[in-house]
Amino acid sequence: MTTLTDRYVDAALRRLPGRQRADIEKELRTAIADAVDDRVEAGEEPAAAEIEVLTGLGDPARLAAGYADRPLHLIGPALYHDYARLLTVLLATVVPAAAAGVGLVRALHGADPLALAGDVLSAAFTTAVHIVCWTTLAFAAIDRLPRLRRGPARPWSVEALPVPPSRRARYAELATLTVITVLFSTFVLLTPVVSTQSDPNGEPIGLFAPRLWETGLVYAFLAVVLAGLGFAFARHYARWSVPLAVAGSLVDVAASLALIWLVTTDRLLNPAFVSAAGWGPEVPRWIGIGLVAVSVVTLLHTIAEAVGRARRATPS
Repeated sequence: MTTLTDRYVDAALRRLPGRQRADIEKELRTAIADAVDDRVEAGEEPAAAEIEVLTGLGDPARLAAGYADRPLHLIGPALYHDYARLLTVLLATVVPAAAAGVGLVRALHGADPLALAGDVLSAAFTTAVHIVCWTTLAFAAIDRLPRLRRGPARPWSVEALPVPPSRRARYAELATLTVITVLFSTFVLLTPVVSTQSDPNGEPIGLFAPRLWETGLVYAFLAVVLAGLGFAFARHYARWSVPLAVAGSLVDVAASLALIWLVTTDRLLNPAFVSAAGWGPEVPRWIGIGLVAVSVVTLLHTIAEAVGRARRATPS
């Protein structure tokens, strides 16, 4: 059976280098046990004594920072372990996917082997730089935002100890969302130059309406999509607050509403592409219906998630 002490020690040790964990675990468990025994001998109940001792030790992330061999200035000890693991997953999945996608496109266009290899390596390097940059920026911002809030910090208690759920699910969710966002953004940005249809001059015909690029709407939409990814990270790693919840929900709602508006006003697809592809009127209509349905489902999910988080965060 997992005790509060086990959960506390585990929460502290997972933020420490492996070579330190055995000695620190022994020292920490001994200190906790001695302190609990002292309180029990003074007349306290064992369960209450354990809670008081752990509460007095404070947040295990801060305790672990004191044991660390070196300070982690950019990403604090409370987030560094999650940051390193997630960054590893993203580099191992997104970089090969982006490189393979570019390589496939260049191969279909008949690029020579040397140019193909150069483009693949360039895409892999550029993608890796972006992942490292934006993931680091996101975690650094999340680590510092609580310090910018006014008022005293909420006192730590044993209720804040993490229940031992599978952490793989959280990493898988964030990694999958990041991969989907990167691939979607790449697809949108490549549509003007990579297309299955071309005009009489051999120039590619983009899938999406040229006006989206002329007005900058496509860049604004992608910015909202990327902001949604940022708030997805924040929902996992930042403490819940009304401003964070409202901002994240507004970003998700804005992306869905923007897509619905583009579809219902016939501003999304390029008529020249539809004509060149030989699509009948039913094809754009069904594409529009599908996109609107996805947007509506996303809106309902956003509302339900916001209400659920608000209820969980409200004291009973």
